[in-house]
Amino acid sequence: MEKSLEQEVRRRADGRCEYCLLPEMAVPESFQFDHIIARQHGGTTTSDNLAICCAHCNRHKGPNLAGVDPTSGRVLPLFHPRRDRWEDHFAWRGPVLEGLTDTGRATITVLRMNAPSLLSLRSALIVEGEFPAAGTS
Repeated sequence: MEKSLEQEVRRRADGRCEYCLLPEMAVPESFQFDHIIARQHGGTTTSDNLAICCAHCNRHKGPNLAGVDPTSGRVLPLFHPRRDRWEDHFAWRGPVLEGLTDTGRATITVLRMNAPSLLSLRSALIVEGEFPAAGTS
């Protein structure tokens, strides 16, 4: 990937995972580039199809494009950081990420965004005044 493209994606994310908003400084592993639509599904290595994310979100998202909303049982597209507004789909309840929409709930489920290790980390970051991200509820 071209260095200028990497820099653009990183700058846009402002040091946070584009799925769970975890600050990069809070984890030992470097953030990873995610093809929002995986290359195996025809996704391209372009700015509008790339997100920067924590290893946890990237590992669990993989090539998935959809998930099941645990409330309705419907199969829905996952949150798309280039097309969707984060605050339309998610809200913070302390360290717990709540899905406001069926897409938000499906994304939380597939990416396991409320895993116990993440809840512990976010709780510690809240105490330190480092979480949630500014501008999120």
